[in-house]
Amino acid sequence: MKIVVIGGTGLIGSKLVAKLTEHGHEAVAASPNTGVDTLTGEGLAEVLEGAQVVIDVSNSPSFERAAVLRFFETSTRNLLAAEAKAGVGHHVAVSIVGTERMPENGYFAAKIAQEQLIEKSGIPFSLVHSTQFFEFTRGIADEATVDGKVHMAPVLFQPIAGDDVAKAVGRTAVGSPLNGRIEIAGPEQYRMDEFFRKALAAWGDQREVVTDPHGRYFGSELSERSLVPDDGAVLGEIHYRDWSGK
Repeated sequence: MKIVVIGGTGLIGSKLVAKLTEHGHEAVAASPNTGVDTLTGEGLAEVLEGAQVVIDVSNSPSFERAAVLRFFETSTRNLLAAEAKAGVGHHVAVSIVGTERMPENGYFAAKIAQEQLIEKSGIPFSLVHSTQFFEFTRGIADEATVDGKVHMAPVLFQPIAGDDVAKAVGRTAVGSPLNGRIEIAGPEQYRMDEFFRKALAAWGDQREVVTDPHGRYFGSELSERSLVPDDGAVLGEIHYRDWSGK
């Protein structure tokens, strides 16, 4: 199959292109770096010609509330319109476990808006809701740092390796459209504060991890299950302790 990966030069996109190519598919990386801009529509018609599946793993360059909403709404509208003209039969998008639990979070609200556009488009679709990637661990710790201390809520946390994300998304893309969602997560569940305490110690990072029930995750307070999937999630195989990217 010809499968176009929007955001195909990024963290997950590049892994997807490699895995799909290994399995004999024509995987095309589409991003501003390759002349495809979903915000302006530049290059979309050309890259989608003959494509059976589109996977959208693109991300907003800004996480400011208005900017991220504008990015996901504009790019998704342009992409879906181009897919309809090209006769694409399956749209796959990666979103986040727990988006509907924290609609006050600007990024999560933008992802909800993106999903709603996809669901109403008339194009067969699959939504893959993922937990946080191992690759974002340091960034999450930095975001939670206040006066040199890392404030983490004692809630459940189940991160996943980027390689496992790419594997699950690729399998979804080559299957029949779900016209719904699946959830994916890492193989092991932790307490968020304990996970980061161990992670920082393993990095040799001297920052103290403070257990803080009001510790914020990118501006939002967390409840016990804000960031973990419901029963039935597809679990990855790579444990954080074995992950090579630390």
